[in-house]
Amino acid sequence: MFDEIMGLPAHPLIVHFAVVLTPLLVAAAVAYALVPRFQPYLAWAVVLLSLAAPAAVFAARQSGAALKQARFAEVGGELGQRIAGHESFATPLLFSTIGLGAASLLMVYLWRAKLRVPAWTLSAVSVVLAVVAGYYVFRAGDSGARAVWGL
Repeated sequence: MFDEIMGLPAHPLIVHFAVVLTPLLVAAAVAYALVPRFQPYLAWAVVLLSLAAPAAVFAARQSGAALKQARFAEVGGELGQRIAGHESFATPLLFSTIGLGAASLLMVYLWRAKLRVPAWTLSAVSVVLAVVAGYYVFRAGDSGARAVWGL
């Protein structure tokens, strides 16, 4: 399922969704948490991105594993090390994006229910998770580009 799209390796195509949707979730969650006047405008964006970004990261992770198995299973040396480095960011990125998505969904729910005290705590957690997810999406993307282009 995650191997090819119309004869092309799926990973280079799918990874763009994760690289775009995760930073959008990070930005929307931080803005929602820190700028209350934006909350009515951002609520649905935060909800949709909280669902779409983890799904995109999951698909990117699965397609990367399929690509490695199909084309790079026997690769060693410097390229093998670069691929392993890139692959090492997939799981932390997935977990941090899932955590940010869950915290963001709960944050929107609590603000809509007007439960302000737990919402402020969750806002702080969301900002921390946004920083973590932002870090891992950057590292995963950078290491992937370096693995492919040898930078």
